[in-house]
Amino acid sequence: MKKELNQCIDHTKIGKDVKKEDIIKVCSEAKEYNFRGVCVNPKWVKLAKKELKDTDIKVVVLIDDPIGDSDHKKRLGVAKKAVEDGADDLDIVVNIVDVKHEKWDKISKDLKAIAKIKDTKVIIGSGYLTDGEIAKVSQIVKESGATCVKTATGKDPLENREMSEKARHLKIMRKNAPGLLIKASGNVKTLEDVKEMIKAGADIIGTSSGVKIMKQYGK
Repeated sequence: MKKELNQCIDHTKIGKDVKKEDIIKVCSEAKEYNFRGVCVNPKWVKLAKKELKDTDIKVVVLIDDPIGDSDHKKRLGVAKKAVEDGADDLDIVVNIVDVKHEKWDKISKDLKAIAKIKDTKVIIGSGYLTDGEIAKVSQIVKESGATCVKTATGKDPLENREMSEKARHLKIMRKNAPGLLIKASGNVKTLEDVKEMIKAGADIIGTSSGVKIMKQYGK
């Protein structure tokens, strides 16, 4: 069971103040606990790939946070460069402004092009969205060829919501994107949080608290 839990975790280290030694540390922790992946900003993909050499741990790259509002050409370029640098998974934020303006065709075209590059988790920014928008975007993600639909980044309003609301979002996503993996993130910090997210349908947990969670699990 311990292996199953750690294999749900994308151990995360993102932010403008992250340094080289932080990436080395988070990769070392990922190797110690055999996490599913390590999630970093694009500038750290090469280093993470080097540190995780000869392991099965995925290098996951966060692209275009917090609201996915870069133009399509730039998003595509960042995604391609990340894969060249060694990324195994692309965690890209949907254009939330376009969601709010119901530009469904534009969103679909953008995601389909990116999903062709590499395994793609689409972050829908569920804390910004209505239930109806969560359902609609999840359907578009399903149709795009992406492998996973994900709730939020750490800067999403969902971060400060109750776990019950996060669980409700996961259930909407699961219903509207059947067959896709579901990733929960946004202030998931304890073993109890993880259990609630998995119960609600999460396959993957994005968290910077992976070590703490595993220590709690080991008690």
